[in-house]
Parts: sequence; structure tokens; C-alpha cells
Amino acid sequence: MPAWIFLALGVVVVLAAIAAWDVIQTKHAIVRVYPLIGHARYLLEKVGPELRQYIVTDDLAERPYYRAQRSWAYRAAKGVDAAVGFGTQQDLGQPGQYHFLPSPFPVLHSEAPSDPQPHVIGPHRPRPFVTRSRIGIAPMSFGALSEAAVRALALGAGEAGVAINTGEGGLSPHHLSGGGDVIFQIGPAKYGVRTPEGELDWDRLRAIGLNPQIVAIEIKVGQGAKPGKGGILPGAKVTPEIAAIRGIPVGEASLSPNRFSDFNSLAELVDFVERVKEAVPVPVGVKIVVGDDAFANDLARTLAEDGRGPDYVSVDGAEGGTGAAPMSLTDHMGLPLQDALIAVDDAYRRWGVRDRVTLIGAGRIVSGAEAAYALALGADMVNIGRGFLFSIGCIQALRCHTNECPTGVATQSAWRQRGLVPNDKRSRVANYARAVDEDLMVVTRSLGLRTPGDLTRDHLEVVVAVGKRMRGSDLYPYPPLALQAMVAPEVVARFATASQEPKPAAGAVIEVVAFATESVAG
Repeated sequence: MPAWIFLALGVVVVLAAIAAWDVIQTKHAIVRVYPLIGHARYLLEKVGPELRQYIVTDDLAERPYYRAQRSWAYRAAKGVDAAVGFGTQQDLGQPGQYHFLPSPFPVLHSEAPSDPQPHVIGPHRPRPFVTRSRIGIAPMSFGALSEAAVRALALGAGEAGVAINTGEGGLSPHHLSGGGDVIFQIGPAKYGVRTPEGELDWDRLRAIGLNPQIVAIEIKVGQGAKPGKGGILPGAKVTPEIAAIRGIPVGEASLSPNRFSDFNSLAELVDFVERVKEAVPVPVGVKIVVGDDAFANDLARTLAEDGRGPDYVSVDGAEGGTGAAPMSLTDHMGLPLQDALIAVDDAYRRWGVRDRVTLIGAGRIVSGAEAAYALALGADMVNIGRGFLFSIGCIQALRCHTNECPTGVATQSAWRQRGLVPNDKRSRVANYARAVDEDLMVVTRSLGLRTPGDLTRDHLEVVVAVGKRMRGSDLYPYPPLALQAMVAPEVVARFATASQEPKPAAGAVIEVVAFATESVAG
């Protein structure tokens, strides 16, 4: 009898056994009623995201990133032409759309080939951070990301001159492998700088702060994906190396507390920030998700009245997040980046100290236009997370939390990481970073500006209803300068124009305060 017949009989026996088990089992209703065929439902459910990506949905329909955004990132990372043909696919009249207002006399590329004004974070710190780019790689921990992914990002970041943030998972050798700028983040669990009892190890923090590659320390108060909840790393991802870096047991789920035990009020937070600033020479910032505007206002007031507080504030929009999070928090907790940036920017302007703090925005930014929008609303810089993941091969499979990432980006599976070769992907990371920088400069030059730092709300309009647009500065008016209510009317008039500028000069702020003091004394 031919071998194929035995093979066919074997297949029939196996299928019959599966069908018999399907009928007997009581766990799954569909396969109990529809043996064998019912399994197709689970298969289709498993590959559903991939089917929708490549077959079902159009270029603008997917979330969190639609195909056109991902395609731009892929092409930019490969260094090929990222231009589009046949016009925009966007519905330009849809509420929420924003339009930059081009100048009739744009700046020539030869006049501004790149950003001529690198931003300085913490200019008064012993070792300020002089940035080389307006963009940075957003906090993403080693553990949530694979070793191959972190190395590829670090190598590319060093090549392109952008900073990489460690995320709350601790500082690994892979973050330092690119030789570039690294921001060390401290989360509530204090991974990488924790004592066996879970307290902050100040000696270890001081040592990290002295590392020449560490350009800033960031205290994570909140995260866009899960504000009010700590980080989650499944036990399957806690390898011996990750456990050693974090200071936790191997193979056990890593659950970070939902807030620091060291502070439970704004005053205590500022005290903690100041203590960290005393321990390290680099700038110290906080990462927040904005809720009530009062927090941002009180943070700015503390800087204005006491001269105390963070050197920078990283504003994470509710649409951000690369890790696993409860749907209730992901979908409904925290302000989106647009509203959050305006709230924090306005707070520091209101107290006249906007020029003394750096604002960094993060939340679903992929291209230079999206970065320019964040800068126009109030940011000095932007962080990009998932855009950089696209550059190293992420296909938005939505399996980041399962340890089954098919491209090796968000998994600790050695087999799945084989496809992600850091030395090959580093150039794509660098290409993408340069492409976003240049895209940002294209928008900047089109507006008649030489540096992205000059972007303001006056440079754009927002569609607020079908057929109705509003200038950004009218929709989100800049607040008056600090103490203006105490100043004589003629002084208010004199500084009315200056108060609308995006970054009031320190001298103007001092002069207004001086006039206010004279008025009160008189």
C-alpha cells in the first residue's frame, strides 16, 4: 500500500480524535457545537490584526497608527523617497485637523539647512544637557523591549545624535552600547538604583549620574499608557540579565508600584527632585500625565516663588504608551498630548518662568509635521517611541505584552530576536531620526522660520467645525505674564505684545516684575 495512504489515514485519525475531544470538552462552547470547524474562529482571531493591516482596512483607518504613518516611517528608515503622490488622503475639513500657515517667503534651505539653535536643558546645572536634536527616543525599558531592539536603538541614536531614554527598567549595557546621550529614568520601583528593601540607593544613583553618557535623570511620576498604574513585566520576560539589572527575582512578574512611596504631594515631589539634583550634576526632570491643571500650575508657581523644581517636564499624552496596560486606563485616563501641552505651557507662562524650564512632549508622534504641531503648542522637544520601533521592524502586531512579538522587538524569546540584527537596524534608526529632523525643518522653513524653537500657536489653524477654522493662538490664547494684574495699565499695555510671545525673554520677565514691584510700592 502506498505511503501516502498511510499518511492520509493518520491525518483522518488525528482529526477524528480532535473532533471527538471537541464534542466532549466543556470549556469552549463554539468547538463543542462545531467540532473542528470551530477552531477556525480562534485562528482568525489570532491573525485578525495582520489581516486588517494588509487586506481589510484603508490607509487611514487603523489605530493606533494607520498604514500611511507606518509606511512613511518604514520608507524614512530605509532611506528611500518618502514622498506621496496624487495628493493628500486626509479629509482636510474634518474637525480636529490642523493646518500650518505657510509664509509667502519661505526660508531657503541654504539659509537654514538644519536647526541652528540646539536646545539646552538645565543651563544652570553643573553639567547642562546641550541637545543635538529636537527629538529623542521615548522611554522604553529593556525587558519590555528585547536586547536586540535596545542595542539597535542605542547604536542608531548614537549615530544620529539623538538621546535615548532607558525607561523605568534600569540602565543596561545595551543602552550605552551606542556611545551616545542616555537619559536615565527612575520609576516607582527604582529599578537599577534600588536597595534590597526597595529604597533608593543614593550611592548607585550618584555613580550613574557621573557616567559621561548620562545627560539627565528623569523621575517618572506618570505614564501615558497607564497613568495611576505601575509598570508590568510578565515573568516570562524576566531573564537572569533583566533580573540582575532591575534587582528582582528571575522569572517572576515585575510589578512596579503605581506611585513613589517617597512622596505623596507636590511639596514632597519638589523636595525629592531637589535631593536628586543635589546628588547628580546633570539636569533632573519629571515625566507626568496631566489631569487637573492645578498640578501644573502649582509646579510652575513653586519655581516662580522658590526657585525649586525640575529642570524639564516630560508631558506624556494619554495616547502614548508602548507597554501593556488596562484598557480602562489606556482609553479614558489622562489628557491627550495637545491639551496637556497647552496646560503645562500656559502654567509656566502664567508665572513668568517659561524660559526656565524645558517641555518635552510625547504621544503618537511619527513625522516632522506632528513634531512641529507639538512644538507650536508649547513643547521645546518631542519624544518618539513607536515611530522608532517601526524603524527597526515593528509591524504593529499588538502583541507587545505577550512575549510573542513576531519581529523580535518586544520579546525575550531568543528565537524571535534572531530576525532583528542590531548592526543592520542601526542605520535605519539613524535614517529615521534624520528624516524626522529634516521633515521638521521642512515645515519650519515653509513657515518662514529658521529654527523649530520659533514655532508658535500663531503658525497654525485648527478646524473646529465643518467650514470653521480658528487660529491656534485664538483657540488656545497665551496667558498674560506673571503679576500682570498688579501692574499699572500703561505697563500692561507696554508688555501686552511681549506676553504673547512663545518664549518671553528673561530680561522682559525681570522688567515686568520690576515694574510690578514699583507699582505695589507706589
